Amino acid sequence: MPLNLKRRLSDFLLQAKQHAAQEIPLFPLNTVLFPGGKLPLKVFEPRYMEMVSACLKNKTAFGICLIRTGQETGETAVPEQVGCMVEVIDWDMRQLGVLDIVVLGAQRFHIEDSHTEKNGLIIARVVSVAEEPPLALPKQHQACATVLRRIIEHLGVERFAPPLRYDDSVWVGYRLAELLPLKRSVRQNMLEMNDSVVRIEILHHFLSQQGLLE
Repeated sequence: MPLNLKRRLSDFLLQAKQHAAQEIPLFPLNTVLFPGGKLPLKVFEPRYMEMVSACLKNKTAFGICLIRTGQETGETAVPEQVGCMVEVIDWDMRQLGVLDIVVLGAQRFHIEDSHTEKNGLIIARVVSVAEEPPLALPKQHQACATVLRRIIEHLGVERFAPPLRYDDSVWVGYRLAELLPLKRSVRQNMLEMNDSVVRIEILHHFLSQQGLLE
């Protein structure tokens, strides 16, 4: 890992420890969710059905983490240490025993400790990290917003949580990191990075390499 990226991650963890810890249930997945991102999920395992029901009833959050080792179903997976808190913004049960939900990414968090309940649900003690403040998208990276706009219009604006902030480096970086064909490990690094300028520079370079910039 490049030295400057290691330093960014160290700054991230230092900032994380400035916030009080709290306990949340975790939902490890083979995906990386970013703040402000919408994610539809089908929930059918009893441990997660109970978790979502409790979160809806108590209006509490749970955490989504990329799986480091293991699978989404069956044996409890080992999650990455940094994830994203989510709130359930929509739900339905079209099929008996399968809960369809849509979650919205909120704050990032770092796992300090965790234990596994008898039903296989991971409960983690986490510290949240303050939101990255909005930052005007530099002129030299305006092409990134243009590419993102085309992708969103192709997929459908309704799939994204408003407002669509094409002038914000943080928002553009998060959405591109979600949508571009990146390795999961790269997406995870994008989530852990706490510098929106560095993130957008890396994504701009990727788009240029792929010949996606006009």
